[in-house]
Amino acid sequence: MTGRPRTFDLDERLERAMRVFWRHGYEGTALSDLTAAMGINRPSLYAAYGNKESLFRQCLDRYHAGPARHVREALTRPTARAVAEHLLRGTVEVVTRPEGPGCLLVHGALATGPGSEAVRTETAARRAAQRAALRTRLEQAAADGEFPPDTDPAALADYLSTLTYGLAVQAADGTPPDHLHRIATQSLHHWPT
Repeated sequence: MTGRPRTFDLDERLERAMRVFWRHGYEGTALSDLTAAMGINRPSLYAAYGNKESLFRQCLDRYHAGPARHVREALTRPTARAVAEHLLRGTVEVVTRPEGPGCLLVHGALATGPGSEAVRTETAARRAAQRAALRTRLEQAAADGEFPPDTDPAALADYLSTLTYGLAVQAADGTPPDHLHRIATQSLHHWPT
């Protein structure tokens, strides 16, 4: 015996769930919040997406492919400075959106209890993977002669990552986009050339 076919769009409902997690974080989001926002009942949620943790992971994937795609796009820029500028400007645009404010990857699972260790570990691993990809791109720029010889590409990648997370925290505190763009501009004034 087969169940009834789905009467809802999986991607559209996933988008709704992502927005709830983005605004309230993993632990701040109850299943009732998700079902209300997604317009589906619990059995449909479980059948389509698995449990809450599985749904959160799918939302992280969607966030990375959608609103936070600037992170991946930045790595394709022709120069290291263009990488940094695209990363910083894109971060400001994402973290000041009405869905947040802030960053799903930063705020989504930092404040979690013992029962959510897997989610905290997952988001930490994703942030580490982003830093590693940025470091690899900046190491290539160093090999191409874009930096003075004493520039440490790994430290520069850590600096940029820390700055983007700081922008997300400032946005969550209500700092307006124009102020965050000024911070990005100031940091780019100190770019090694």
